[in-house]
Amino acid sequence: MSGFDYVVEGLADHGWALCHGFLDGAEIEALAALSRERRATFQHAGIGRAAGRALDTAIRGDDVLWLDEGDPDAQALLERLADLQATLNRSLYLGLATLECHFAAYPAGAFYKRHLDQHRGQDTRAVTVVLYLNRDWLPEHGGQLRLYTEAGPVDVQPQGGTLVVFLSDRFEHEVMPANRERLSVSGWFRRREAAVL
Repeated sequence: MSGFDYVVEGLADHGWALCHGFLDGAEIEALAALSRERRATFQHAGIGRAAGRALDTAIRGDDVLWLDEGDPDAQALLERLADLQATLNRSLYLGLATLECHFAAYPAGAFYKRHLDQHRGQDTRAVTVVLYLNRDWLPEHGGQLRLYTEAGPVDVQPQGGTLVVFLSDRFEHEVMPANRERLSVSGWFRRREAAVL
């Protein structure tokens, strides 16, 4: 298979897919360096949205920094994700209109308990994407993404260059505690909100 065929097939057949080598090693290293360079500007991630948004480190312990779509230092990533979005729309007719994404940093010991990416009463987040930026990650470092599939839990190692793609409304998932800092870019391809008549 070439291009994003494996991702398209995985989403169509199972609702999730892995793509190894989504960006090359130099591009991953550059994103990891950018994440570390901007680390002081990250903010503690919250749960919920709007008036119900809150900080709760018993549920979620990562720090995040949102990426602007025109960020010149992240263009390789944003262009590659735009190509993936176009492919998913062309092949699966998902109606993906926009991308929102952020750097995420989990300090040693941090985790994110089991959750669903789609907010209650909203269906605009359609496809979740997570790209890992961690060099030389070993299983004993922890920090796996645990995806709860119909066939049982699947653990994904957060190894640099691995992209995880899954339907946001279908799979609960969690981030297991790691014993070293864990870096990623997490995001969602979104549909437009339905017009209110």
